[in-house]
Amino acid sequence: LMEQIVEQSRKINTTSQRAIIDEVRKRLPAAVEELRKAQQQQQKFEREEEALLVTARAAALPGAIAGSRQQQTQIKLELDGVEAQIKSLEEQLGLTADQAYVARALAADPIIANLRVQLYQVENQLDKLLLDFTEEYPPVVELRRQKQVAEQQLQQRAAEVLGGNGIAAPLRKVEQIRVDASLDPTRQQLAEALIALKTQQEQLQRQLETTIQTEQELLAEYATIPNKQLKLTQLQEEVAIKKSRLDKMRATLEDAEAAEAEIISSLAIAEKAAVFKEGEPGGEKSMPLMLAIGGLAGIVVGGGLIFVLGMLSGKFYSWEEIQTALKEKDVPLLGLLPDVIFFDDMDAKEMPLLVEHNSPYLESYEKLRTNLQRQGTKPVKVLLLSSGEKGEGKTFCAYNLAIAAARAGRRTLLIETDLRTPSKVQSLKIVPEPQRTFEPLRYYSDISNCIKQVPEVENFYVIPSPGPVKQAGGIIESSEMKRLLSDSRHRFDFVILDSPCISKNNDALMLEPYTDGMIIVTRPNFTMSGVLTEVIEQLTGDDEEESDKYIPKLLGVVVNAADIPMEYPLEQFDDLDIPEPQLADSRRISSLNTGVGTLTQVRDR
Repeated sequence: LMEQIVEQSRKINTTSQRAIIDEVRKRLPAAVEELRKAQQQQQKFEREEEALLVTARAAALPGAIAGSRQQQTQIKLELDGVEAQIKSLEEQLGLTADQAYVARALAADPIIANLRVQLYQVENQLDKLLLDFTEEYPPVVELRRQKQVAEQQLQQRAAEVLGGNGIAAPLRKVEQIRVDASLDPTRQQLAEALIALKTQQEQLQRQLETTIQTEQELLAEYATIPNKQLKLTQLQEEVAIKKSRLDKMRATLEDAEAAEAEIISSLAIAEKAAVFKEGEPGGEKSMPLMLAIGGLAGIVVGGGLIFVLGMLSGKFYSWEEIQTALKEKDVPLLGLLPDVIFFDDMDAKEMPLLVEHNSPYLESYEKLRTNLQRQGTKPVKVLLLSSGEKGEGKTFCAYNLAIAAARAGRRTLLIETDLRTPSKVQSLKIVPEPQRTFEPLRYYSDISNCIKQVPEVENFYVIPSPGPVKQAGGIIESSEMKRLLSDSRHRFDFVILDSPCISKNNDALMLEPYTDGMIIVTRPNFTMSGVLTEVIEQLTGDDEEESDKYIPKLLGVVVNAADIPMEYPLEQFDDLDIPEPQLADSRRISSLNTGVGTLTQVRDR
């Protein structure tokens, strides 16, 4: 009865916290749905209106408009100069540009020149005969007929030269044809210059019309940019507000649950009632027994308190906890990768990569590689590695998995697709090209230029990242990156993509459709349970609500830096220049952790 009274007191004390928890849990699904819809609206607007390019376009449009106007001014100046030259030549020739074209065409035709000579000869003979004879004189009649024939031929030839054949334009008179065709060489040169200037004038006028039309289009586009920017800002603010509201609700829920767990009863049983007969053992408690019971109770309470604090922190402290969480979500655990210990004299900027043939850690990565080959109906050829947050060792795992595949005889390529951080290829004694950062698209356009062969590992190739670069998402979505991934699939046996963590950006999700699947890297003492749950739900989705939505292919999860025993033959370190005290310290630490001599593979820097 007394215990029931104490429990009832505790329940009364937790009433307010329980009410808060129930209310928050009731409102939480609606808040999550509102945030999801707001994010979908923002993504739809960015995709349809190209909102992400609006800022860059807005900065470039004023310069383009000013350049168009400057080009118009230059064309007008050139046009004025050409028109002045045309006017001067027309005054010198006494002909317009069209008339000069006709005269130049007629004067340059040899048949017309022949006919003009024939007419001149006939007219000379006719004038001589008419001095002594009448029109009825047979030679005069014959000359008249020859003149008429020559004039008809002259008209026909002029029509052929000028075009139209008398249909589009009437036949020119013979006298006019003879006048137009009588240009001397000097006037012919002036006519040619006039015709060329007329052509140049028409070209400049067309250029002016085109630049005016371009300016109008740029002005119309520039007028729509503020509206797009305002709409994008509104959508971003709406998403931020809903996300902040959801975060506050989750924080309130966590605080209420923690407060509920800490609430105790206002009542406590000071001492259980007991009746002892006079002289019966137990009437007086021995001091050693009381101390033993108190010590045991302290250990139990302390362990329970540590367990509760660990649960409230939301962090995984062992690989067994991660395995249990994955079983609850029906996600396969592909492998356990041991914690690699490296010596203090190694460069902190370099990763302790397993480049030596006799490294014991390669066995774990080889086991992971063979597990991947058994996934699905066909072996995995292009693999993407990511993680929930930074510090979980995805890049380290990607490098060592690639080394293990290359050691197994597979022609392996590692592509650093984390464009937001510097490259790590210095750990492989590779110096990347310095100009890759300035023109990343040109860098990725030819796989033969960007690929590097690892000197210490046969069959191992790497494409260093040009990062850190701006607009990494645009580079990942570019046609150069897609072509690079397609070429890599056909050229290599195994391709590994080292991508950024999923919680910071969507780069990994944009790359996943071009791979055969992805794995998530976790790490005890680093991976948060909430982050891992969110990542798995994002990658697996809900079949009922998101049946039409593309779901990434999650192959499984690996645990990095797992506390598993590793045996290493210490005789292999006899030829390494390692100080004896340091080797002894490493042997002592490894023996404490695993029970056997455990050391990392040390590479010459």
